[in-house]
Amino acid sequence: MHILAHMLSRLVFFILLLLTVILKSPPLALALGLGFGLALTNPYAVQTKSLSKTLLQASVVGLGFGMNLRDVLRAGSSGFVYTALGIAATMLIGVALGRLLKVERVSALLISVGTAICGGSAIAAVGPVAGANDEEMSVSLGTVFILNSIALLIFPLIGQGFGLSQEQFGLWAALAIHDTSSVVGATAKYGAAALAVGATVKLARALWIVPLTVGTALVKRNEARIQWPWFILFFLIAAMIRTAFPAGQGAFDLLKEIARIGLTVTLFLIGCGISKKTLRTVGVRPLAQGVILWVIVGLLSLVIIRAGVIGL
Repeated sequence: MHILAHMLSRLVFFILLLLTVILKSPPLALALGLGFGLALTNPYAVQTKSLSKTLLQASVVGLGFGMNLRDVLRAGSSGFVYTALGIAATMLIGVALGRLLKVERVSALLISVGTAICGGSAIAAVGPVAGANDEEMSVSLGTVFILNSIALLIFPLIGQGFGLSQEQFGLWAALAIHDTSSVVGATAKYGAAALAVGATVKLARALWIVPLTVGTALVKRNEARIQWPWFILFFLIAAMIRTAFPAGQGAFDLLKEIARIGLTVTLFLIGCGISKKTLRTVGVRPLAQGVILWVIVGLLSLVIIRAGVIGL
C-alpha cells in the first residue's frame, strides 16, 4: 500500500506539473500545488524546495527581458512622483496593518511589497533577500494572485460604473492592481488608450523592484541567511539589453514568456511544499492584511484620480 501511495503521488505530481505548464495561470498553479500538498505527500519534497528557489530567481531575471526602459521613462516626471509617493504610502500602510493584525513580519513585508509594486514579481525578488521561507512565500503570493484574479474581472466594471475615461482607468489600474499582466488584461478590455497608460505606468512601478530589493539586502546584511541579490543585477541588465537591442524583440519576448512559465511552475512547486501542519501555523491574518490594504489603495487612488488630483 505504501508503494502504491508513493507511485500515485508521483503520477499526480507530474500530471499537475504538466497542467501548470500548459495552462500558464499563476493563481491556478498555486492552487494545484496547494491542493496536492494538502491531499498527498510530496514525493520530491527536498528537490522541489531547492529547485523552487533557483527557478524563482532565474524567472525574475527572465522577466527583465520584457521591460523596455525607454517606455518607462516616457511616463514623465509627474508619473514618477506619484508612483514614488504611492509606493511609499502603500508600504507604510501595509506594514502598519501587518503589525495591527499581528501578521508575521516577513509575510507582512512581502504582501506590502506585492501590493505596492507589481505583485508576484516583486515578492519573488524581495522574498529570498528578506529570508522568507516557503510558507511565507506561499501565503504572500497566494494573497496577491487571488486579488489579481478578482481585479481582472471587476475593475473594468467599476471603471465603467464611475464613468472613468480611458486615461483615468489606465492610471487607476496601474496604481491599484498588483501584477503587470493583470493590469494589461484589465486595461485591454477597457480600451487602447487605457492599455497604453496602464502598461507604461506599471512598468515605471516595476522598476522599483531594484532599489527596494537592494535596500532590503543592505538592511539584512548582518544576518547569516542573507546573500547579495545578484539576480536583481541580472534582472536590470536584461532590461537594459532589451532596450538597447530593439531588433531582438522577438527573442526577448520568448525569454519573457519562458520566465513567466518558470514563475508559474515555481508557484506550483512552492504550493506542493505546504502541508496541513504548516498551514495551521499561518491563519487568516495575512489574507486579511492583503485584502484591507488592497481596498484602501484601490479606493484612495480612485478618489484621487476622479478628483483630478493626479493624471497624465
